[in-house]
Amino acid sequence: MLPEIQNLYNVWQTNKAVQSTSSHQISFDDLTNSIISTGPFSFYIIDFFDMSLSHISPSLFKIHGFNPDTITFNEVLGAIHPDDIDFVVKAEAFLTKFFYENIGSEKLLNYKISYCHRCRLENGEYVLFNHQALMLTMDDNGGYGKSLNIHTRIDHLSNFNTYKISLIGLKGEPSFMNLSLDDNNKEFTEFSKREIDIIKLLANGFNNNEIAEKLFISPLTVKKHRNNILTKSNSKNTVELIKNCVFQGIV
Repeated sequence: MLPEIQNLYNVWQTNKAVQSTSSHQISFDDLTNSIISTGPFSFYIIDFFDMSLSHISPSLFKIHGFNPDTITFNEVLGAIHPDDIDFVVKAEAFLTKFFYENIGSEKLLNYKISYCHRCRLENGEYVLFNHQALMLTMDDNGGYGKSLNIHTRIDHLSNFNTYKISLIGLKGEPSFMNLSLDDNNKEFTEFSKREIDIIKLLANGFNNNEIAEKLFISPLTVKKHRNNILTKSNSKNTVELIKNCVFQGIV
């Protein structure tokens, strides 16, 4: 095992489940239907208890050239660009600390984690992917159980990695966008569920009046939300906002 990959295992080792966790309550069809894709994507479920893979999409083998009969989690991690491994290690460690200090580890099941890194294709070329992870189960002590990991190819949008992390809140939880590893968790931007709903509707081409009708609010309220969203996301306009949100796994 490469030393860089071992560093990743070291991060997860202190947080993984100490016992096998039960199956997730959401049907897998519901999970895959909820995936928002902006390009070719693959997915699998990793069980941190024993690092085994299940529910592997056929596209994982097609995109990366893995052998379906011998594939392991080590092989999936080994496809990450060598220059991005350090970021992934630090991102995973950062996320553990951020949840503990700012959200509460018990709410991990209510968030989708998103960041980008380069990954090797079947032909040996490295391109940019958006990594999204949704924890499905945890043990009684809060240890990591099973996680749905989704990798979407986004090099048709950009080859520039922001090296930022986003946490998309589910079940009404707030979202935290563009977290930097250098911020030491002191300053971060929080987006409400209503703001995330508006962003998704904007990405689908709805105007202020249409959004107001769908959310049962006034067009003026929508306009105020849009201005706040642009300010929070440091976006000059809606086009830039949507592009940023694609990288953050929101749309």
